[in-house]
Formats: sequence, structure tokens, C-alpha cells
Amino acid sequence: MAESQPLLTPDELEALAAAMEDGSMDTETGYNLDVQVRKHDLTSEDSSLGINVVSLDMINERFIRLFRLGMMEVLRTTPRMNPTRAQIMRFGDYLKNLKPPLSVNIVRMAPLRGYAMVVIEPTVVFSSLDSFFGGFGRGVGQLPAGRLFTPTESRIIKIILQVFFRSFKEAWAPVTPVEFEHVSSEINPQFAQIADENDLVVLSRFESEGSSQGPSYVDMVIPYVALKPVRDLLRSRVQSGDGNEESDKAWRTELTDAVYDAELELQVILGKIGSTLSQLQNFQPGDVLYFKKSDYARAVVRDLPIYDVEIGALGSQVAVKIVESTSPTSPDLQS
Repeated sequence: MAESQPLLTPDELEALAAAMEDGSMDTETGYNLDVQVRKHDLTSEDSSLGINVVSLDMINERFIRLFRLGMMEVLRTTPRMNPTRAQIMRFGDYLKNLKPPLSVNIVRMAPLRGYAMVVIEPTVVFSSLDSFFGGFGRGVGQLPAGRLFTPTESRIIKIILQVFFRSFKEAWAPVTPVEFEHVSSEINPQFAQIADENDLVVLSRFESEGSSQGPSYVDMVIPYVALKPVRDLLRSRVQSGDGNEESDKAWRTELTDAVYDAELELQVILGKIGSTLSQLQNFQPGDVLYFKKSDYARAVVRDLPIYDVEIGALGSQVAVKIVESTSPTSPDLQS
């Protein structure tokens, strides 16, 4: 097979390059010259594929209520913490805003893939330590970057994590059952690589109120890819169950009984007479009003027709006999 020859000779290529450099050749030719190019990284995560942040906010609201109750049992005081709106960001951007020392805890959330991270700001640790020993929950100022937590402080962190895991597990129960496993702890978040810098993570931050030492928070950081198996559940928001739980059945029974015990006033209307205001003003005692009696009287509840009835007596009591049920759209009794 003969070797393929180049379309242009070296001299022709040099002449073409020289013409482009000196501007004698028009280079602004082609199709769709006004179209802008947008970069796209095929290896990056796309947050538009649908994790319902509203569902995460609902989970976080439930979590913080459970977390407050759990901390109340341990510290005898309620931590003044509130959830902020869940955010989806790159892991590198999240790490930029963190300054050691922090209580950085790597955890596994089975059955979700990979690792998650719980970050506890030192003010939360020290205020909890002060409350644990009967103080008023005061924190401390800025700590040196290399300062390690003492055994007593590490014990308080462990207590906070136990309450955190228990509350988070219960808050996630309506979506999917999760189990927490503590893997390791660090003071520098740069050593806790649960994802690459360009990978997306879901940040749930719980901020403390009224801290005079600056921002005080507890962060839950979950890689975006770890939530993909439950993405459909989050997209359909938090489900409260299929209605077959024993508590739901008991609640439905009690509600039904309460509705059936509601008292209603039943009125029996024999007929209706049409009149005008002037005629009504001229009525005198002893006047007789005539009207055509219908075949049946009408039993109503709050002006809604319920039954057609017959008027009679049972012993010494006036009584009605139900003939048939009627509907709110039934015509009025004849005048």
C-alpha cells in the first residue's frame, strides 16, 4: 500500500502560517461564529440531578428537636442551636472556611456509601463541658491552631457524638434506616479527606444562638454521591409511613370514635311559606297561614337536608320515621 502524502507541502504550510500572522489572510471564517463555548467537565458531579434540599431541611428540623432533648438529658440544659438551610457545595470550598483546632470526626453512615464528617466547633465543646459540671455554659476564646483536646474534653465530645448519632438516626428513620460508626477523629479538617476538593458535598449546619465568642456550630457533611441511593426518597420528600403502623391504626380509631361522638342538632321542617316584608309587618295575632303540606317532612342539620321523614307519635312522644336519605341538592319543600 502506498504511503499517504500530506495535503500541503512544507513550503505551503510556511506560507499559510506567515499569511495568518501578518493578517493578509482572513481567519474569521466558518460556521456559527457567534456561538459561545461553555466548558463542561464530564467527571464533575451535577447537583441539578435532584436531591431535594427541602427534604433535608425537614430532616434537620426533626433532628434538632431530638438533639435538644438528648442534650437536655445529659447536660441538664437545652443547647440553643438552630438548623440553617442545607447547602450543596464543593468540598474544597467548605474546607477554606474552617480554622483548626476543631473536633473533626469521620463516620460511616451504613448503608450509604463512603464516609461522612461531623465537625464540632470548640465553643460547643467548652460550653457543654461547663454545663456538664454545673456552670452556665460559657465557652472560650480562640484556641491555638495545634492545641489538642484533653481527655475530659474528648469525653464530652464523645457524649455529644452519641446524642448526635442517636438523634440523626431517628430523624432519618422516615426516609431510610441508617447506622453510625465512628471511624477516626482529627483536629485539622485538612486531614479528613472524605471527598476530593472538586466533589460536591451536602452541608447541614446547626448554629448556636447568642455566642459571644464568635460563630458556634456543629456541621454534618455528607458527600453528594453518598445520597444518590436515597435520591428518589428525598425527591418525594419525607414520608411518614404507609398508614399501616400500629400507632396510625390506633390514632385512626380514636379519631373515628371522637367524630362519631360529636353532637348534632336535628331539625324537622314541615313546610315553608313565602312572604314579603310588608305582609310580615301586617300579620296580627290570630291570623291563619295556609300552605300546601308536602308528602314528607324534611330533617336537616345546619340547614343541610339529611332525610325525608314522616311525622307521627310513639306513646306520648311526637316522633318521626325516616323514609329515605336525601342530599344537599334536593329541592326545598313546597310552600
